[in-house]
Amino acid sequence: MRRIKILSVLSAAIIAALIGIPANAAPTPDLGPTDTSLMHNDLYSTDSTSLPGPGVGAHVAASSTPGGACAATFVGSDGMPVSLCTSYVGTNPPAFAAPTVVLFDPVTANPIARLQLTKGGLLGGVYGYLDSKDRVVVADGSGSILRVAHRRTPAGYQMFIDQRIDVKQLIPQGDSITAVAPDWDGRIWFATTHGVIGTVRGDGTRAVAMSLPAGEEIANGLTLRPGGASVLTDHALYEMSAGSNGVPKTLWRKTYDRGPARKPGQLSWGSGTTPGYFGEGDDQYVAIVDSAVRPNLLVYRTDGGSLKCTMKTFVTSGQGTENAPMAWGDSLLIGSTYGFAYPPFATSGGPAVPAFASFVGGMTRIDVKPDGCHRIWENHDRLASLPHLSRADGLIQGLSYGDLNANPVQEVGPVYYAATDFRTGRRVVTTQVGVAPLDEPMQLTGVIGPGRVLWQGTLGRMLKIAGGR
Repeated sequence: MRRIKILSVLSAAIIAALIGIPANAAPTPDLGPTDTSLMHNDLYSTDSTSLPGPGVGAHVAASSTPGGACAATFVGSDGMPVSLCTSYVGTNPPAFAAPTVVLFDPVTANPIARLQLTKGGLLGGVYGYLDSKDRVVVADGSGSILRVAHRRTPAGYQMFIDQRIDVKQLIPQGDSITAVAPDWDGRIWFATTHGVIGTVRGDGTRAVAMSLPAGEEIANGLTLRPGGASVLTDHALYEMSAGSNGVPKTLWRKTYDRGPARKPGQLSWGSGTTPGYFGEGDDQYVAIVDSAVRPNLLVYRTDGGSLKCTMKTFVTSGQGTENAPMAWGDSLLIGSTYGFAYPPFATSGGPAVPAFASFVGGMTRIDVKPDGCHRIWENHDRLASLPHLSRADGLIQGLSYGDLNANPVQEVGPVYYAATDFRTGRRVVTTQVGVAPLDEPMQLTGVIGPGRVLWQGTLGRMLKIAGGR
């Protein structure tokens, strides 16, 4: 049975019923506040939250210019937002595109402390998390896993490295850690670009690893459940576990159609989705979207890896996605990023084919029933940030562009806060919150925090988008 981080058995049962994951008692992963400590909201990568978003009355309550793009934001138990950002110009030492942890004032949204990290792989500054002491756990380019803490001093807030766990002996030269995540046994899992999967005890005393087949690369996050982990390479989906010695092992492997080349609007050649666990009772699944010419939703049973169902992911939307499916109960929501103009330095796997395409956007809801996959709706949302589904208000929320005909060039023009009804797929809130290029959303990940607030990074700003005035 899956177990979810809880404060009591009762709250676990309520949460599990809402997101479709069976409740069970401790042990629990070393995570900060529920819903605000991970890029995809929880270790199952559902991209869904129990907190309500801004909704009707959304407006920019505060903003700042942090000097970089903040790809993932968390909110700690102290209410302080902290982000994993790429500073355009690092100062300590001087560097271009320097990974930096930035602490923001919860009222003004101004940066109040920052710590520049050693530069390494691009995704090392994206797939981190917040632990139970409000420390950002993230990898840096030196082959270390760091716990970055903050404290208030007479001179103001300060960020510092509270723990450094050295795992470079397990990582080949030229490789770098792309993702870290905690499990239910006190370990931190990590994955590297070139396919090393490892675990290390939280106190740093034992680190072990194994390598996936040569030639397979990882460009997405880790998804964990009690007793298991899902890893997606640019060739195959792996279900893994770690025994008492912590060494990861493959339970099953499923190859998928990666298409003839990298698609425009995807960061690498292969699936762009972080795997997502979902399901109810004994029917527990993991879902990905492949990168076929017309991409397929693939839903596998976690126990054994048999295919539950598959169908074409999109009909009217762009034919590709870089975003993880959102999940609620037996429902999956998948947005298209096909044609999205990512910065060239962020991509890998060769040139896109075709080189350019219009960002049509679009989102679809597919429910997984006993008799298979069923499309419920598909719309024309052009979401330009990684969206989140609020189970509290039933709204899918993020930043978007206007209609393609009115705004064919995504890098210029109005940027909106958008909220779409989970049940019907209809847009219920559209409020302008910025103008590109300053507020180009870049498919960055925000977080819905307490008080109906969406913290969202853009190309030039950190936005605090609040609910009704």
